[in-house]
Amino acid sequence: MVSMTSLWLVILAGGAASFVASMIVWMLLPHHRSDYSGLPNEDGTIETLRSQNLKPGFYNFPHCSSWDELKKPEMQKKFDDGPIGYMTIVPNGMPPMGRNMLMQFLYFVIAGVVIAYVVHLAVPAGAEYMAVFRIAAATGLLAYGFGVIPDAIWYGRPWSVVFKHLFDALLYALLTAALYAWLWPAAG
Repeated sequence: MVSMTSLWLVILAGGAASFVASMIVWMLLPHHRSDYSGLPNEDGTIETLRSQNLKPGFYNFPHCSSWDELKKPEMQKKFDDGPIGYMTIVPNGMPPMGRNMLMQFLYFVIAGVVIAYVVHLAVPAGAEYMAVFRIAAATGLLAYGFGVIPDAIWYGRPWSVVFKHLFDALLYALLTAALYAWLWPAAG
């Protein structure tokens, strides 16, 4: 069995490559440009939200604090009349790009640790390229992509956006798998 400590280069290479690929996907490729829509009266909506003095957090509307409240006719009417939505409020100011990019890199490295853990359990040192590649690619797709599916199921994220994220995840998984297979430790 391959030791996890012998995989630090594999993990960092996969994390770095996926991070660079994600920057290319989000900054240069056009397929995510249609993921978001503007509001019809953005200025008015922002002014209304500003007057609410919202703290950063995740909000839903209409909001029910209990199942009993959900059963009340006036609450059911709110749902029937709409709109129904989920809203994330972040701190004011420009997004902290340096911090967010560091966190994104750490996400890829942590996912890489999970991928390496699964592959090291399934594939011995000196395994053939495709043996490592298949396990790393499947695990990478799960690690990078499948967490977004519940957003469509429960929170109304458009399936078209989810499929684009899954496509991106497949790219990251294949890149990670290629590096893991290439850098996989030789037999003893």
